[in-house]
Amino acid sequence: MIWFFVLTTVKILLVLVPLLLGVAFLTLVERKILGGIQRRKGPNMVGFLGLLQPMADGAKLLMKETVLPSVSNKVVFLLAPMITFFLSLVTWVVIPFDFGYVLSDLNVGVFYLFGVSSLGVYGVIIAGWSSNSRYAFLGALRSAAQMVSYEVSFGLILISLFLVVGSLNLSTLVLFQKNTWFLIPFFPLFLMFFVSILAETNRPPFDLPEAEAELVSGYNVEYSAAGFALFFIGEYANIILMSHLTALLFLGGWVNGFFFFLLKVMFVLFVFIWVRAAFPRYRYDQLMRLGWKVLLPLALGFVFFSASLMELVLCG
Repeated sequence: MIWFFVLTTVKILLVLVPLLLGVAFLTLVERKILGGIQRRKGPNMVGFLGLLQPMADGAKLLMKETVLPSVSNKVVFLLAPMITFFLSLVTWVVIPFDFGYVLSDLNVGVFYLFGVSSLGVYGVIIAGWSSNSRYAFLGALRSAAQMVSYEVSFGLILISLFLVVGSLNLSTLVLFQKNTWFLIPFFPLFLMFFVSILAETNRPPFDLPEAEAELVSGYNVEYSAAGFALFFIGEYANIILMSHLTALLFLGGWVNGFFFFLLKVMFVLFVFIWVRAAFPRYRYDQLMRLGWKVLLPLALGFVFFSASLMELVLCG
């Protein structure tokens, strides 16, 4: 019993420690890439080539005083970033990194993924409401509407893939791509999926909940120090998670080896950053129209198409 507990703890740490380090250095890489695209240097003063900048930023946030707004609901205010941070970590339980290298290889792993990701909106709503600030509350309402809207398309896209595979297990889906990546036959689905995960993670050009020009910083405007750091880590952990999912679902995952799997994930992360630098922010009505009037009908149509195709194959 004790050895099982120790082994489980080691497995969890082998996932969480690289994830947290990845979040730290993803912020550095993002600032470097954005600096290169915008013809400036980016972080270059702290350590060799600025490599210690994430450590300096983390130390600054943890050493600062946590300011609690006098009109906020303080208990709920402190609980919100913890919820976001916790949910961003527990999703990794069902993510396979190689054949057999997964914390819990659930046969209904996709249902678990849906369940945990749908809970993510609660941390944002609670943060906006408990701050008792109009900016934060409006950002929370925007985020709730945006995440719920694109969650529907996100789910339908995954349903189309798993109808073809015939299993809800992520490892099975990766093995199904041994000969052909799903990117090739399902390229329209890939484009819709990538747009959906940009909206799900509140990334540009869909960063309406955090629009600096309108809402100062959106739902986390009243947070500082450790509370802001937890929101920040949760957001970037979700970006890495969605990049992993993209590599697993459409780019063949680890069928070509773990090293190439990491290269695929890094490529998707680079595209996340490139989109931030290249595209202007959408208006909110354009964002909702894209979700409900474009992506949802197309994703639903692909579900019917995939189901009809599999019926023909099975009957034939």
